[in-house]
Amino acid sequence: MNIKRRAKYFYLKFRRQEGDPRSLAFGTAIGVFIGFTPTVPLHTILIVLSSLVTRTSIITAMLANTLICNPFTYVPLYYLATTVGNILTPYELTWDRIEEALDLLLLHPGLPRSLEVFADLGYEAVIVLVVGGTVLALPCAIVSYFLSLHFFLKIRQKRRQKHTLTKVIS
Repeated sequence: MNIKRRAKYFYLKFRRQEGDPRSLAFGTAIGVFIGFTPTVPLHTILIVLSSLVTRTSIITAMLANTLICNPFTYVPLYYLATTVGNILTPYELTWDRIEEALDLLLLHPGLPRSLEVFADLGYEAVIVLVVGGTVLALPCAIVSYFLSLHFFLKIRQKRRQKHTLTKVIS
């Protein structure tokens, strides 16, 4: 897989989104936030619900989530969430327990089995992962909001200039 080609694909997908730049940017932030949280089997449900409640773009949220949370980033995200969660909570979660759960989740067992995998880890592990993931997600989501807002405002400005130029020529 060519990384440069994949990056261009996602750039074009984001660029083609239409709507209010703030809604698109907030949708992106939601996708980034949920992508950092260790709730893999629930990402789509959480994104759709969050986007509907906040009236933001579901599509940009899904795109951003795919960029953040994918098979190439699962391990680093869970490792960071575990490290931060172990520091901030009184619980200790070992990497071996997470690796077993990730191996099962990568087999795409379906939602009921995925929830069982998380339940088998125990509530302490869930607390460690959720706290660590949330602490990592919040600053990244805020930064992604402002970066994507700038991106979507620039696109809107270019579209308006092109539309104005087309009217003048006609």
